Amino acid sequence: MNPAFLIPETVTRANGESLPVDLNGARPDALLVTLGITHVIEQEGLLVSLHGSSDGVTWDAAPLGVFPQKFYTGISTIVLDLTVHPHVAFLRAQWKAVRWGRGDKIPNFTFYVFVEPA
Repeated sequence: MNPAFLIPETVTRANGESLPVDLNGARPDALLVTLGITHVIEQEGLLVSLHGSSDGVTWDAAPLGVFPQKFYTGISTIVLDLTVHPHVAFLRAQWKAVRWGRGDKIPNFTFYVFVEPA
């Protein structure tokens, strides 16, 4: 598998998910996944999870990995051990964005998710 963006740098104002990435070519035993948040406004949070599938259509109910909820700009990484998920041939990211407090309750994050063999 070549390094790739699961989510290229994106501005989001709602929950969403990435397109699936096919891992079958040269499936590594582990993946290093990087979440970068480049813009955030006050009183909001972003939760990003990674999900696997054997066919790219039906996705496992439980995530393969989850980043701790983020409230600030910065970079975080997690390692996904694919040896414990031998059926996984596709990977996608999902995110939930929330905002609280006064004023506009619509979140506004700019972020990316990058994946590479570990």
